[in-house]
Amino acid sequence: MKTKHWLLMVSIIALLVVLAGCAVPVQETQPVAEEGPVTMTFLTRNSNESIVRQLVDVWNGSHDNQIEVTVVPATDFVTKFGTMLASGSPPDIVAVDLIFVPQFAAAGQMTDITEKAKALPYFDQLSPSHIRLSTYEDKIYALPFNAEGSVLFWNKDLFEQAGLDPESPPTTWDEIYEAAKAINALGDDIYGFYFSGACAGCNAFTFLPLIWATGGDVLSEDGMTATLDDPAVKEALEFYRKMWEEGLIPPGSVADTGPEFLNTYVGGKIGMQGLGVFAITPLKTGDEPFDFGVTFLPGKDGGVSSFAGGDSIGIPAGSRYADQAFEFIEWLTSDDVQLEQYAANFSLPIRTDLADNQYFQEDPRFTTAAEAMALGRTPYSLVYNALFNDANGPWLKMLQTAIFDGEIDAAISTAQEEFTKVITEQ
Repeated sequence: MKTKHWLLMVSIIALLVVLAGCAVPVQETQPVAEEGPVTMTFLTRNSNESIVRQLVDVWNGSHDNQIEVTVVPATDFVTKFGTMLASGSPPDIVAVDLIFVPQFAAAGQMTDITEKAKALPYFDQLSPSHIRLSTYEDKIYALPFNAEGSVLFWNKDLFEQAGLDPESPPTTWDEIYEAAKAINALGDDIYGFYFSGACAGCNAFTFLPLIWATGGDVLSEDGMTATLDDPAVKEALEFYRKMWEEGLIPPGSVADTGPEFLNTYVGGKIGMQGLGVFAITPLKTGDEPFDFGVTFLPGKDGGVSSFAGGDSIGIPAGSRYADQAFEFIEWLTSDDVQLEQYAANFSLPIRTDLADNQYFQEDPRFTTAAEAMALGRTPYSLVYNALFNDANGPWLKMLQTAIFDGEIDAAISTAQEEFTKVITEQ
């Protein structure tokens, strides 16, 4: 189970999947009140299949109401979901990348669960970023389903070889830079730092937190205004540009669209890299394991942040069994399921009060990742995909122009204009 789970997670963090949103009118379907057991339908994309089937098998084995799972390729998810809604046959439960919940809620495609959600005794302990993105016009349309938190990995073996304290991870950008220089000096194709330079979503996951931890942002709180002219954005780009210019990052970074996001680090020749909890297990069990640590992604002069990723779970508009569906959602967010089905399999609980648990005590790196998720942020936008995930979009264009070409001011100016255009045309 553990191996299957991380393999699915690594095939690229729910938030990195590229989807194209669409608003589809929903045919009204009245909930059905039935005295006997019912069979609900659960729509999910293939990147979630392992955990969905695991949970549904446990549920079906212990409840009269049953669930049937429909799995579709991630790239077909929005089309399939829209078709089911338009035909008047929506699924009863849906799990979707949390970045798309605002879009679905605004399109009237999700059921308002505010009252039931807030009645949960642990509502305030649910992943804050998931809840924020599940809220539209002060109503809640989904709850957290699974979670990720971006963190900084450091190779303790390389730190030691470079004369650095392997138990003292960097806490500022200058400390990352100095450690990267020392590690680079080891030679033998060893580099101080790595990032996937042609992967838009990867860099939302690992670069945005550097800006947030420095006190900046690229969007307003409501997602309706671009703020790429924030000084922290330029400072973060200058930081990466300096490491690139000085050869502290492998040349292959410029062309990596995501396949090497983890693979390069697994080789043991990279000093530091932003990754997520999905990377811990494969690094521990690789063919040539090495000692590594997990810490928070820092700001320029301190501070910490993280990209809170993962999926949310909700009830589509028109579900025939909305009450029964929420019973399942309540069950999966309970203490027992979060600990015995999530933490026991080294998946992050979606509740902040369960970050420190008996299973993670075996490896505190998971607790650090869970704490990162709890303090993490996620951009709130109805056009997230066009801004941050599109390989031809303004986010990646800015990064590449600034970091690899050195045209930082021009890159920021163009990105500000293009972000604004995408937002105003939504």
